[in-house]
This record gives sequence, structure tokens and C-alpha cells, in this order.
Amino acid sequence: VILLSSLFISAKRWKTVAVFLREALGFFKHNQSKDSVYFQDGVRRIDFVLSYVDDKDGDKKAERRRAFEANLENSGLMLETEDKLESDDRKTYYLKIHAPWEVLATYADVLKIKVPFKPSDIPKGRDAPLQWLTKPFRLPPEIMKPDPDYFTAPFDKSKADFFLIKDKETFFPPSTRNRIVYYILTRCPYYKEDRKEKDKTGIKRLLSNGTYTSAYPLHDCRYWKKAKETQCESERYHLYKHWARFLCFYKEQPLNLIRKYYGEKIGIYFAWLGFYTEMLFFAAVMGVICFVYGLLSYDDNITSKEICNPNIGGKIVMCPLCDKKCTYWKLNSTCLSSWVTHLFDNEGTVFFAIFMGIWVTLFLEFWKRRQARLEYEWDLVDFEEEQQQLQIRPEFELKCTTKRRNRITQELEPYLPFTSKCARFCVSGAIVLFWTCLIVACVMGVIAYRLAVYAAFASLMKDSPTNKIQLVGSLINPQLATSVTASCINFVIILILNFLYEYVAIWITDMEIPKTHLEYENKLTTKMFMFQFVNYYSSCFYVAFFKGKFVGYPGNYTYMFGSQLRNEECAPGGCLIELTTQLVIVMAGKQLVGNIQEALLPLLRNWWISRKGRSHPEGRYSRWEQDHDLQNFSQFGLFYEYLEMVIQFGFITLFVASFPLAPLLALFNNILEVRVDAWKFTTQFRRPVAAKARNIGAWKDILNVVAILSVVTNAFIMAFTSDMIPRLVYLYAYHPGEKATMEGYINNSLSVYLNLYITVCDRNNMIAITFEFHMNCLRYRDYRYPPGHERQYTHTMQFWHILAAKMAFIIIMEHVVFVVKFFVAWLIPDVPSEVKARIKRERYLVQEYLHTYEVEKLKLQLSQSFCVTAETTSLLPSSPNKHEVLSECI
Repeated sequence: VILLSSLFISAKRWKTVAVFLREALGFFKHNQSKDSVYFQDGVRRIDFVLSYVDDKDGDKKAERRRAFEANLENSGLMLETEDKLESDDRKTYYLKIHAPWEVLATYADVLKIKVPFKPSDIPKGRDAPLQWLTKPFRLPPEIMKPDPDYFTAPFDKSKADFFLIKDKETFFPPSTRNRIVYYILTRCPYYKEDRKEKDKTGIKRLLSNGTYTSAYPLHDCRYWKKAKETQCESERYHLYKHWARFLCFYKEQPLNLIRKYYGEKIGIYFAWLGFYTEMLFFAAVMGVICFVYGLLSYDDNITSKEICNPNIGGKIVMCPLCDKKCTYWKLNSTCLSSWVTHLFDNEGTVFFAIFMGIWVTLFLEFWKRRQARLEYEWDLVDFEEEQQQLQIRPEFELKCTTKRRNRITQELEPYLPFTSKCARFCVSGAIVLFWTCLIVACVMGVIAYRLAVYAAFASLMKDSPTNKIQLVGSLINPQLATSVTASCINFVIILILNFLYEYVAIWITDMEIPKTHLEYENKLTTKMFMFQFVNYYSSCFYVAFFKGKFVGYPGNYTYMFGSQLRNEECAPGGCLIELTTQLVIVMAGKQLVGNIQEALLPLLRNWWISRKGRSHPEGRYSRWEQDHDLQNFSQFGLFYEYLEMVIQFGFITLFVASFPLAPLLALFNNILEVRVDAWKFTTQFRRPVAAKARNIGAWKDILNVVAILSVVTNAFIMAFTSDMIPRLVYLYAYHPGEKATMEGYINNSLSVYLNLYITVCDRNNMIAITFEFHMNCLRYRDYRYPPGHERQYTHTMQFWHILAAKMAFIIIMEHVVFVVKFFVAWLIPDVPSEVKARIKRERYLVQEYLHTYEVEKLKLQLSQSFCVTAETTSLLPSSPNKHEVLSECI
């Protein structure tokens, strides 16, 4: 006041006053806090932000921006631009967008967004008994239930007074507001009114051609402290405090708050991930019990004792495992691997495989019930029926110029001709087939590597055949060295092919031009999973079902495609330990690489952003700049999260019989995964545009297929990869003594190869070798008649008995598990009876309240028309009866 009064006294011209006031306003604007989600007036909320920079092609882009922004304003949106001089880098412009009530109400009506119209009067369920035991794992009620329960109905602009609208500015939550604005942005053209260029439409094309550099809604505050505005919810802060920190790993997830802040699509992902992790706990416990049983029965493992016994395994000389460079080896050289195999290949593994077949069914059935409850609580029961046509992709509308009349709506809509659709499908299928064959070729290359490198490792052995154990170096034998290195190489190939195929899958899905967002996601999901299935599991399928099955016998070995490389053999204890090695390396390696990519690299980026934010003066680092510096959450972000978990689900179900501890590794990984994903969403990513989804989409069908396939694979693993069936056949049918024991099993399971001289089993290089001890025969793993028998080197009757037992075991196990699966699926309803009753009750009440509202509205209109009629008729000579006027109006 003193400055103004002195200025008025000393000023000679009013221009001086104007300059002073302008500078004063600039001073206050400069010192106003920019860490806000509101326009400069502090009233209108920022619903979306677009950023752009000036560059060499500035004129064309500026013209597009002017046309686009003019069309946005014509659609009712309000815009405010932050000059580049106000930004931190002095070159980025920020366009802030606000949707007023009229725009929100109009598009809420178009999108049929459900909003509350009456507080719910349905009584809540009873508290579970012993609820105090779960208190340490629970979050505060205001975090778990941020909003009270309401009855909801699709918004109707003409019936706005029917809904509970206390404040128009806060009636639609920020997630709904940014969803509506994004819907407008994706369909707003950027051509002038006098020119109709259909392809010049939508923010996606403007982002792809560089007109705008980014488009995103704003977070409501910084994640480490609340917002200064009292009207701001600070939900991001609460999510970080109660959900995203790793110290909260034992707490439940605030699913309702996640859904409110990020939308139903992201909320349903975290609900599924949390439920999957909870169910893994039971599978992990059973796996540990199975492993402990293997440890406790360690001393009762007669088979391993015979292998390690120098008087039994030490006197059995085996045929070389490869030609030329491989030499003879003693059976007791596999002593260590036989003990390790027993930990995973024992009687408990059978029951665990059966348990996992039932566990998969329980997991899927209970998830259906949990999903049904979420659909009701989140107003998603009728979502697909109402929203399917509203989710047409803008790309489909632009690329499909042909139109036809919809039989239901009788409106013209774009469509893709059948011939074009078939041609695109054939090209897409051919590309997918080519990449699948490429993966199979890589697997064959790894197999060739195993065959060739085993001989190289064998040539490094310096010990003579009479020594007890043959080693590479001092720790591992050639088989283990080959298996480990081949698994590592296979894992590297998997990562490289994954990186390349991601771009191919997106390109061919775009080429097919799916009509809706749901169809696009389902097609991309199917292609990616087919590829990942072959990529990750092909090596495991080879070890489990092909290795050691087509070997032949000494003097008549089979070779790989007619080459010099002899087919691989299994160890005397079977190929199960190699399958375990392959599974552990690929599964654990994938989880390790994934966690490094998701946690370590973003952590460094987060440190830089936090350092930058804290180095700025308070309030000078604007909210839109803070979010601009974060990573963009792409449309495929959630897709990769699902894919990672479903691939893990395949590992712990398809091959779990070979490694009972796989669910335990998955459990530890998922406990970390939930918090890492939460931390990324809260601190690393820009706020995603809210999207609706009532379920996990095509992933549900994929999980069902994997669940059915897992029963078959585990049955075959126990029958053909494990050594359990031959042991049981020997125990109950071929043991020579009166008491059934496993003594003599090793000698019984090895066939004899006899010659005047003990020769290397090589078709090209026959070398005569005589041993110092009395031994005139070699042994090999098979059930064949010995030399001198009338059917020498053909399969014995015991081989056929074992094969019949294996087939019988597969049939019995599959039928038992499938019968239990289908019985459990029939016994457990997909939708809880309580939820069904609540849905019916809510639909009934919605109809009743709407009917009451319409009747009251009609009464009000009639009363108003009656008053007008009464005033008019009072001026006439004769006035009719009031009841007659009312009935006439009716």
C-alpha cells in the first residue's frame, strides 16, 4: 500500500502505474507454487497434459497443433499453455487440459459410466472368526475402503438430478476424468474444418509424427509427501506409504484404492497377482514337505548305495557315452548325482505331482469366485455388454474405409472385408510359424552343442578308467558340465529371441487391424504366448521326453540326422536331474534378469529424479515437469507383467514333478514382484490412463490350457523321465528274494555287451583295450537280452512289463486327477451365492428407484402444467373442474 501510494504521488503518467502492476502480477506469478494439479486460477483441475518442443519441422507441426487445439476447444475442453521459458529445460511447452462439467456429463452419458445415486443399504457380511489373528496383516480401514458403498447406475445427463451430485467438480474422480479426456483426444481431428482428411485424427498419430512429445494425466502429489492443496486427495502418497514399500510385503494390498487411482484394469492385475501369490504358499509348503521327505529317506536309498559301493558300482564298467574321444567309465562316478537325484525323484514326488494337478484347479476356481466378487464391488458386472462397441480402436476406424450397416444399431460402421481379413491372417500365421521353426532350429543347435561338447569335456579327463571318479577339473563330471553350459547358452538364446519377437508380434498384430481394444489384446496375447511357450519350454520338453529315448545299443547306436554325433544317453539314475538343472537355470535366470530390469535400473533413474526434484526450490519444480521426467507407461506395460507371471506359472505346473521346490522359488519371487511392481507404478511411471476390464482377458483361457497340459506332462515325467516305475516293477515283480527290497536293482537295470576284447563302442575306430582286473563285459542302460541268447540285444520281457506299467500309470494318474479336477470345478460355483443375491438385489433396487424417480418427475410436470392450465382457464368465462383438467393432462 505504501509503495502504491508513493507511486501515485510521484507518477506523472498512468502508464507507470500499469507497468508497475504488470510487474507486480509477474512477481506473484513467479512465486506461486507450481507443484499443483490446478490451472493458474487454482480452481480448474488439470485433467491431461500434452508437451511439445520447437524443432526444424516446426511450421508443419505448429499448424497441426493449432488445428488440433482449436478442435479441442470446439469440443468444450479448456486449455492453458505453459511457455518454454517457464520450464526447467527452457525448450518444452506444456499444454494443460481441463474438462468442464458439460463435457464430462456429455461423455459420461456416451460411455455409460456408472455413478452413485443412493447409499447402499445392503447389510455387510459378518466378520470372520478369529479376525484378530489377521490384524497385523491388515491396513487401516480408510485405506482399504476409500469410498463408501453406493448403488450405481449408468450416468444419464437428462436425469442429472437423479444422481448424488454434491459438487460437480469432484463428482467424477480423477481417473474417470482422464479417461474421458483421453477418449476425446484419441478421436479429435487435427485438420481444418474446410478439409476432411480422415487419417489426420487422434493424439496417437500426433505423438508418432512428433507433433507432441508426450501425453499423460498427472499424479496428484509427490509420492513421499502429501499435496499442499486440501482439496487434493494425495492418493499417490497413501499408495506409496501403505503399498509400494518393501517393508509392507506382509500386508494386504489396498485394491480399492489401486482401482480408484489407476483404474480397474490395473486393479484387476494386482488382485490376480496377489491371489496367485497367496495360493503359491500352499504349493510351496507341499513342495518343501516332498523335499524334506527326500532328505529324511536319504539313508534308505539302496540304489545310490549300490552305485557308490566300490564292490558294486566300482566294478561295473560302462560303455563310452560318445564316439572317438570318450572312454570307459565306472558306474560309481555318478555317485553324487544319484544322491542328488533321490532328493527330487522319490515316492513323495508322485503325490506332489497329483497334488499340483488338484492345486491348479483350486487356484483357477477360487480365482473365478474372487473375480466375480470384484466385478460386483467395482461395477463391472454388465461392462462388456455395454462397452464392447464403444471400445473400437481409432486405428480400425481410420484404416477401414469400407462401411456397412450394423444389424442391431442400424448405423453405418467401418468393417474389414472377409478377403482382406483372410489374407492378413495367412500372412500372420506364416510369420508366426517361421519364428516357431526358428526356435526349434535353435534348440536343435543346442542339442548338437551338447553332443559335440560332451566329447570335448571327456577328452579333458586325465584319470584312467580304473580310477574311482572321472572329473573335469576337481568338481564336476562331463555330463554335469555339458548340461549346465548348454542350459546357460539356451537361456541366452531365449533372451535374444524374446527381444526380437516382441517387435514382430506387435507388427503382425497391427497388420491384422483388430476392431476393438479387447480383440487387439487377445490376438497379441495369443501370439506372444505361443512364441514364449516354444521358446522357454522346448529345451525342457527335449530333456524330459526325448533325451535318452532313441539311443540304440552298442554296435547299433542311432545318430543325429545321420551325422557323426551320437544321440545323448541318460545317466543310470535317469534324466530327471538334468531336467531339474535345465528348469532351475531357465526359471531362476529369467526371474533374476527380470528383477534386475524392473528394480535396479529404475532405482538409479529414481535416484536421479529425486535428486533433481529436491534440488529445486520449493514449488518451482512443476507437477507436469515432474511427471514428464518419469517413464511412460506404454499400452503393453501390463501385458508384459501378465506374460512374465504366466510363463512362471507354466514352469511350476508343467515340470513341477522334476523340481518340487519350484513353487517356493516362485513364491519368493512374487512377494518381491508385487512390491517392485507397486513401486514402479507409484514412483517410476507416469500416471496411466484409467481403463476398465472385468477380468484378466485371454490369460484366463491360457491358464486353463496350461492347467490341463500340466497333468499330462507331469504324468509323462513320472513315467518316462523319472526312474520310479522301473524301480517299482523290480521291487514287486523281479526281486529274486522273498522279501521285496531294492537290492540288486542296479545290476538288473543294466544290460551286457560282450566281446573277446573289450572294445570302444565306435563304428569307425575300434580300439582293443585289456584291463588289469577280471572284467570281460561292458554294461549299458537298457533292458536287452545278453550276448549268446537266441534273441540277443533285443528287448526283454521286463522291458515290456515296465512299458505297460508306465502306460498304466499315465492313464490312471490322468484319470484320477482329471476326475478330481472336474468334480472340484463342478462343486465350486464360479460366482458366490452371496454375490448373486447382491447383484439381483441391486438390479431390483435400481429399477425400483428409477421407476419412483420417473413417477415423481411426471407428477411434478403434471402439477406444473396444471398450474399453467388453471391460470389460463381462470381468464375464461367458464372454468372446468380441476379433476377434469388433471385427467385431461394425463
